[in-house]
Amino acid sequence: MKKALSIVLMISLLMSASVMTVFADDKGDQAETQASAETQAETSEASKQDSETASTDKNAASGNEDPASADTNEKTGDEDSAQRSQQYGDDLVSTKHKAVIHGQTIEYTATCGKMTVENDAGACGIFFIAYTRDDAADPGKRPVTFAFNGGPGAASSYINFLCMGPKRMELDEVGHSPVLPAKLVDNEDSLLDMTDLVFIDAVGTGYSTAYDDENGFIGYYNDIRTIGDFIRLYVNRNKRWSSPKYIAGESYGTTRAVGLCQYLSESYSMGLNGLMLVSAVNDFSEVVFTPGNDLPFAMFLPTYAADARYHGRLDKKYQDMELEEFLGEVREFVSEEYYPALFKGRRLSEDKKDEIAGKIASYTGLSKEYVLESNLRVELADFCKTLLKDQKLMTGRYDGRFTGPVKSGSVYDGSSDPSTFDLDLPLRAAANQYYVEELGYIVDTPYIPLSMDINYRWTFDADNYFLTQESIISDCMTANSKLKVWVLCGYYDGATPFYGAEWVYDHVFIDDSRKDNLSFTYYPAGHMFYLDKESYSKFRKDAEEWYEK
Repeated sequence: MKKALSIVLMISLLMSASVMTVFADDKGDQAETQASAETQAETSEASKQDSETASTDKNAASGNEDPASADTNEKTGDEDSAQRSQQYGDDLVSTKHKAVIHGQTIEYTATCGKMTVENDAGACGIFFIAYTRDDAADPGKRPVTFAFNGGPGAASSYINFLCMGPKRMELDEVGHSPVLPAKLVDNEDSLLDMTDLVFIDAVGTGYSTAYDDENGFIGYYNDIRTIGDFIRLYVNRNKRWSSPKYIAGESYGTTRAVGLCQYLSESYSMGLNGLMLVSAVNDFSEVVFTPGNDLPFAMFLPTYAADARYHGRLDKKYQDMELEEFLGEVREFVSEEYYPALFKGRRLSEDKKDEIAGKIASYTGLSKEYVLESNLRVELADFCKTLLKDQKLMTGRYDGRFTGPVKSGSVYDGSSDPSTFDLDLPLRAAANQYYVEELGYIVDTPYIPLSMDINYRWTFDADNYFLTQESIISDCMTANSKLKVWVLCGYYDGATPFYGAEWVYDHVFIDDSRKDNLSFTYYPAGHMFYLDKESYSKFRKDAEEWYEK
């Protein structure tokens, strides 16, 4: 089970490995690189400093552990933080920048480096990049969003440099960098005008590192505790207790986000205002093809149908339908006919089996004979290599619209997935240049965009069963009437299928008074919907509405 989960959960790994983007454009980014070892990331403090200088106080942002215990902790907070800095070397630096976002010129401070986090497993340094707007009237009440990718074992590159951050990799029409190495430009659709942004790299990724045994910081629970403790430290040191707080996760990052929602509430009484779940996976029974588990075959079928229609493999009746209308029909077939047929197993009559196979073929572009040979159960990897077999092409897993020559290797780890090609090499050098030149963060250790070692060693704290989070989501939404949950799906995503996400949240049992707090948005794109130009523009508008709710 653990091995199967690890393989499937390379959902963001190879992708985020490549997205260490960003060669900053001097015209759009008037950055004054000011090396500083300052833990205060807030713009209210930064804006008081002369733009030509930066604080050298490594512990400027230390404070009380909790507002409720200010009197008892006032004398010890600074001392403890200073000791941590001396022992483990917190190494934060801050730089000043400008960017044009949504028609406005936004001045902001970028703070990056490692913050020491300690628990009973020992100590680690969590690397982060925080972007805080300088002209906020009351920074303590401005929204702040903590964001990350997944993997497990992936750094926060993609969601930062392609989706939410103030710098974005320049892309061509198909979502690839037109130059090598890649170039960063101002991201006019960044969310920084609406919310401050903090991008977090888990232990073993990016520059984040364990100072003690690494195993104490990886795995489902250990990871949630470590990132949760970092978030509390950041909130406390930067005086953000009164800020509306959001968490945005992508892929396995959505698993982490839901776990953090529970952990922060139960451990620190920190209520969140929202969860942004990009390409969600919150129940692994719906994405892992294992013997005896029929659920994924049903969950992936609508994605197969979307891919087949995109490539023109269906009868005119379905090709002429609007995508949403067509997928509505496929959804109904899955819930009313296909999954019940799988449930019957060998009790399914031959006539009914033949009928179901015919319908699957009509929706997916596969031959009826192939569907029957597969016993009505077509795995994702087989679909990718079969749909366009007559053209000697295969479709992508991360994005079924992409095609490429059939290659040996696994679509699950990206080695044969055409939707991952041309995404790695353009980005790594550019990212390193961005860190050292634009952010002023210079260390000799390499940045790790993806760690396969972390992925293979990951544990899910769910021995002999699938990790599921429906009850956690239900409990969190029930306990916090202000918690908004936003699930974002790509129709052509073969890593975290949209219908699987729908099925999961259909099993999140919440009171009617909470139903309006849960919303879904769909994009005609893949796992990284933001690579698609039209989808990304739509996302910006959708995000405005969601934050303003």
